[in-house]
Amino acid sequence: MTDAYNHALSVADQRGELRLSSPAFDDGDPIPDAHAYDGANVNPPLEISGVPDDAASLVLVVDDPDAVGPAGKIWVHWLVWNADPSTDRVPRDWEPTDAAEGENDFGEVGYGGPKPPDGEHTYRFKLYALDADLELPAGATAGALGDSIADHVLAQTQTTGTYAP
Repeated sequence: MTDAYNHALSVADQRGELRLSSPAFDDGDPIPDAHAYDGANVNPPLEISGVPDDAASLVLVVDDPDAVGPAGKIWVHWLVWNADPSTDRVPRDWEPTDAAEGENDFGEVGYGGPKPPDGEHTYRFKLYALDADLELPAGATAGALGDSIADHVLAQTQTTGTYAP
């Protein structure tokens, strides 16, 4: 992976009919405290629609591009891949048993909620529908995930939420 471009950490401009939303917050609105790192640190519920019929798997990436200033990079909060393409909802506090999770920038595998060090940040919840399952070990990084999905994206979308300490 090059530092110049990482597919997993780029903007997921709308491609196809794929949609991602959360009943916990509207696109662009504040993320409830329960989903923050210093709160209950559980993922918000998510709803998925418009998955292409030929999708083999789904990838979910949650990141914070506003962290570039204070942290020097886009901060990774959650990486999930090889989720079943028939998935239409991700429950609150999801423990994926049929998908793999990667390492977030807190040094943990799994979800790490918002924890901005310097004021309000915008968090991107990105969803990718792929034409293949990925051969990545659990605990892989955003760099490995970005390299793996680059040539397999059938559709993509994102929703955002904000959080202030």
